[in-house]
Amino acid sequence: MFRSPAAAAASALLRRLSPRVSGGGGGASTHRRFAPPVSTSILSRYSSAPTSSPSPPPPPPPPPSDAAADGDNRSESGEPGSSLSITIDRSGLYNPPEHSHEPSSDSELVKHLKSIIKFRSGPISVAEYMEEVLTNPQSGFYINRDVFGTSGDFITSPEVSQMFGEMTGVWAMCLWEQMGQPEKVNLIELGPGRGTLLADLLRGSSKFVNFTKALNINLVECSPTLQKVQYNTLKCEDEPIGDKTRTVSKLCGAPVHWHASLEQVPSGLPTIIIAHEFYDALPIHQFQKASRGWCEKMVDLAEDSSFRFVLSPQPTASLLFLSKRCGWASSEELEKVEHIEVCPKAMEITEQIADRISSDGGGALIIDYGKDGIVSDSLQAIRKHKFVHILDNPGSADLSAYVDFASIRHSAKEASDDISVHGPMTQSQFLGSLGINFRVEALLQNCATDEQAESLRTGYWRLVGDGEAPFWEGPDDQTPIGMGTRYLAMAIVNKKQGTPVPFE
Repeated sequence: MFRSPAAAAASALLRRLSPRVSGGGGGASTHRRFAPPVSTSILSRYSSAPTSSPSPPPPPPPPPSDAAADGDNRSESGEPGSSLSITIDRSGLYNPPEHSHEPSSDSELVKHLKSIIKFRSGPISVAEYMEEVLTNPQSGFYINRDVFGTSGDFITSPEVSQMFGEMTGVWAMCLWEQMGQPEKVNLIELGPGRGTLLADLLRGSSKFVNFTKALNINLVECSPTLQKVQYNTLKCEDEPIGDKTRTVSKLCGAPVHWHASLEQVPSGLPTIIIAHEFYDALPIHQFQKASRGWCEKMVDLAEDSSFRFVLSPQPTASLLFLSKRCGWASSEELEKVEHIEVCPKAMEITEQIADRISSDGGGALIIDYGKDGIVSDSLQAIRKHKFVHILDNPGSADLSAYVDFASIRHSAKEASDDISVHGPMTQSQFLGSLGINFRVEALLQNCATDEQAESLRTGYWRLVGDGEAPFWEGPDDQTPIGMGTRYLAMAIVNKKQGTPVPFE
């Protein structure tokens, strides 16, 4: 049976997996059938050490009152020349609350959001609300806390099992081989979380010395708190070099750098980009179909000073992005939706990725939950592993939305003719084709305890399963839920590399 060079490369890499379980993974999670693996011997050589719907916005404001004076100067009797009768509609006037010296129970972020709305004398977009809630420099949800893992607010795939990072490492090494095994390569992760995925990737690839020696690690992270967590997870140390110091990961000896944005990462080297659960936290604009056409959903203050959703009474600048997104959709698709979510930031970052891959070579792997088409009303808030209302106590819950993979594909293709886009495929297909089925079998044979084996089986199901785990015998409220079909994988690569594993 003929196999592509890329598939053969994956097979060669995975035969070097050692049957050891690392210390990572195995956390509890509130989050399908497996695709054929690349090879049955692929893993023996690899070294390892609910969506809440926002409350509907109120209907558009009523048209101005017709009770104003008539233009032909007639009285109620209709006689010309009679005195003019005028009434004034005061319903739209702003009546500020009485000033109070009582201390406010609002958080600093809530005060900040309210001050923005009051200063503008009008609502703000959902995108601006989302950006402030998540990344406000003083009070943003991601800025001053570790929100991942069982003790945080939600769990991601790398926190579930070491196998996710190991399989991602297999993909990265296959791409590196397709690139011609360059001596130096930029490995960039967007939104690394706690650094767990990258740590498992580096541990798993530690025996591939030529690959690890080539790595120049760049982490795009805006949170100082998470940067410190990543520093520890990657076992970083600062080494003196003349009058300066450099940070090195002792997991593989590669230098590590932190950046606030992708644009700050130096270009000029072949590039491997990993974006896992990064796009879902980018701020989105929401639009709702109304009698007067598409209107943007906004966040405003109610009379009691609480937050509420409203529709913008006037066209907004972001309608340009809605027009662009609708241009990529069919008329049949548009007829089916009453709400549309658009993420201009995702379009912008995808264009940056495509431009970098086009000029420097390499590729990007994007894994997130979403759909391959228009996304409608998916924004959700999660606090301590439970769904809460989006406007409830801003800054205390994570906000995320489904990723529009079709928009990513169109944005990348429009940015450059030198790249190709592959997928999306389900996470179950992606991991299954890379050989996770055989990896879990090898690890299970070498588990020291029953608890370790149970943790592996549970983690495996959460990564590739669909729905509730059929083997679970524990408490119902802890039943593992598979995310194998909810999450999708997409690759963007330079055309010179050919088709990446496992998208052949």
